[in-house]
Amino acid sequence: MTDVDGLTRFPLARRGFFMTSLISGLTLATSRVEAQAIHTDSAGLEAGEFQLAVPGGALPGYFARPAGAGPFPIVLVNEEIFGVHEYIKDTCRRFARAGYLAVAVEVYARLGDISKATDASAIFRDFVNKAPDATLMADLDALLAWAAANKGDANRAAVTGFCRGGRTTWMYAIHNPKLKAAVAWYGQIVTPSTDIQPKSVLDSAGELKVPLLGLYGGKDGSIKVDDVQAAAAKARAGGTAVEIVVYPEVGHAFHADYRPSYNADAAADGFKRALAWFKAHGAA
Repeated sequence: MTDVDGLTRFPLARRGFFMTSLISGLTLATSRVEAQAIHTDSAGLEAGEFQLAVPGGALPGYFARPAGAGPFPIVLVNEEIFGVHEYIKDTCRRFARAGYLAVAVEVYARLGDISKATDASAIFRDFVNKAPDATLMADLDALLAWAAANKGDANRAAVTGFCRGGRTTWMYAIHNPKLKAAVAWYGQIVTPSTDIQPKSVLDSAGELKVPLLGLYGGKDGSIKVDDVQAAAAKARAGGTAVEIVVYPEVGHAFHADYRPSYNADAAADGFKRALAWFKAHGAA
């Protein structure tokens, strides 16, 4: 695996890990609909929390896979900014029902207890903007290795993610060219350059070697479709297959079925496209 150019490995904080388990239920940090629109039970699946060993400690994670011996194709599921709560866990179970070992890990566990956060702007200040990209890439490398050692097939591995996790999906696909496929849901393309997050997706897109499907909302006020298309064009110029689907009438976070932004038709179509993209590129 190769590092994204410009990343520096920063040492872990000595204060240790703040979270030893995942959020129970849904996040308190965003408004939500009256009830989660989709609930996927674990009947016929093996699912639950686990601890991912990383330098300095362990990150809490969640896995779901079909019952049986495997090995199963792997999909890494990257959280939004709100932690690995019930929506992300349910999404893992949806992928498991489609035949995958789906895994998610709480990448902000070193920085504080995100389960106690009640304000999105504070999450950006205290968690998202303090998380080095290099550490994030290393954690996902460790997550993929864990999956491969727990009934997963590393030769059929893919990555997906939502919102900030969509940006993470782009960046990890750039970092790890051995992946078969990637699906980024409304991931940020242009982000500020800092010492610990030196490059944006647009900066790095020309290095992408993994086939990537991008799913975006035409009415997303936080992401310019022109920027998305510019990143896709840079990747295609290097010979990589990139498809961008824009749903004209939806905004940001249209897959998040616990939020008012949820759009059932776009979410269902996007999930169907994601599974088809994984299958078409050998991650099934």
